[in-house]
Amino acid sequence: MSSTEGDAEPTPEERRALFRVVRGTPTDEELAALVVVLAAAAAPPDAPQPPRSAWNDPAARLRRPLPVGPAAWRTSTWPR
Repeated sequence: MSSTEGDAEPTPEERRALFRVVRGTPTDEELAALVVVLAAAAAPPDAPQPPRSAWNDPAARLRRPLPVGPAAWRTSTWPR
């Protein structure tokens, strides 16, 4: 990001910089887009979601079909 050329000693800001422009003159918008892309690439991935508890499973609120046949009343409360 320096306008000096050659083997000049870098300033403290240039030494601290994460990247520098070596050729061309990018606009502020182009530099901002580059910073956003580099920050997104360096961000840690999202933590995986823990498995859903059976107590909180929305499928448990759905009604199962009524059992039919002999001893259906007895088997209606068995876990599935």
